[in-house]
Amino acid sequence: MKAQVVNNLGEECGVFGVYGSPDASSLIYYGLHALQHRGQEGAGIAVSDGETIRVKKAKGLVSEVFDDPIRLVKLSGSCGIGHVRYSTSGNNWSCNLQPFVFHMHNGNIALAHNGNLVNSPDLKVELERQGSLFNSNSDSEVLMHLIMREQGSFYERLCAALQRLRGGFSYLIMNDDTMYGIVDPHCLRPLVIGKMKTRGGWVISSESCALDLIGAEFYRDLRGGEIAIINEDGLKIERYCPPADTCVAAMEYIYFARPDSNILGKNVHAVRKQCGMTLAHEQPTPGADIVIGVPNSSLSAASGYAEAAHLPYEMGLVKNQYVTRTFIQPKQSLREKGVLMKLSAVKGIVEGKSVVMVDDSIVRGTTSRRIVKLLKDAGAREVHVRIASPEFIFPSFYGIDVSNSAELISAHMNVEELRDHLGADSLGYLSIPGLVASVGLDLPGKYGGLCMDSFAGHYPAGLGSYKQEYLETQTEIQKNFSA
Repeated sequence: MKAQVVNNLGEECGVFGVYGSPDASSLIYYGLHALQHRGQEGAGIAVSDGETIRVKKAKGLVSEVFDDPIRLVKLSGSCGIGHVRYSTSGNNWSCNLQPFVFHMHNGNIALAHNGNLVNSPDLKVELERQGSLFNSNSDSEVLMHLIMREQGSFYERLCAALQRLRGGFSYLIMNDDTMYGIVDPHCLRPLVIGKMKTRGGWVISSESCALDLIGAEFYRDLRGGEIAIINEDGLKIERYCPPADTCVAAMEYIYFARPDSNILGKNVHAVRKQCGMTLAHEQPTPGADIVIGVPNSSLSAASGYAEAAHLPYEMGLVKNQYVTRTFIQPKQSLREKGVLMKLSAVKGIVEGKSVVMVDDSIVRGTTSRRIVKLLKDAGAREVHVRIASPEFIFPSFYGIDVSNSAELISAHMNVEELRDHLGADSLGYLSIPGLVASVGLDLPGKYGGLCMDSFAGHYPAGLGSYKQEYLETQTEIQKNFSA
């Protein structure tokens, strides 16, 4: 079956779960606030009181969905899971909002998913032929249908179902009395476990920054192929598949995660700063006067570049903090308007200067081109663009919503052509070896513990139903460059 092509570029979602606190719904609310950057289309919380699972979810930001405290009070119980959504699979219809809740004769189950299943189109066809009816067009629902067709205890059925999935994923699943946290075999979409200091409960989150907000202590990362099982007996960690090479999505470090998060022991800010320092050595800018970063995810890399290049680090761009991230806006028209709304050049800083503008990535080129123009309109004498990641050429199928290369400008222009298109005086990227060394996981595998799908066509979990899409986009890339 040919996989559906999704042209929107966005990130995966964020999940947050709490077990063992009477304030579960409130703690999840705060945890989702800390993960809001991971998804801005919808939010939801499901809580179990041991007999019933209640859920509230809707389109909008966390603060909009739960604008009335009574909504949290009604979600009573000591175990719950929450979700912030960006539509990596399926669109933004209300039926796709999570957590999903399933009420069955032998109990209730809630599910929240982060990532993308590359074999979901084929699995859906198989399941529909066997009689399954899907209530959404999201791939997140596939796992529940697989579970219901297995035999044995819930845990045995869950493990059997998980072994059929391919792609990058993490799940939080909750039945009436147990919470499960699950990570794909390669840890493409990681989860962290925390322990609450004063309440004696447990927390599972997409990022460690959310632990800090509710006063939980980091306990450990959930590694690829592991399941965390939390119930009245405490925490137990099992494995549902044999170990595989760890391949964390490189874009977690480059863009998606908050700088105060740690991923597999590496602080995101420190990694981004090191990327900037490595970039300064690989792509120096002789004669430059100042270095500026594009707020917010590029500021760490810009400070590293400035430090390594022995140049002043200045605030040459100011961000309106009340405008959402243009990179994950669902429509191109909204992204373009968002660039103009969210950034302003500081004329008194950049006027007459040769400016090094450090950004984390170039995807479509829309944002970079408009920022270069902003700086030159403010009087910058030169604008040298430096990107703290390699060229974004290949489609991604593991949770970043690009299943073809049609919108990836680096797939259609070489560096010099792109420099001219941006209106920049020079353009330079961090190399793939430079990125791997800067992250410094030093794990077994081709890229030292990183998934480099977008930069090197590296797909450790395979392509599944998207293989034909990949082949078609690569043929198109070859035609563009050969022309």
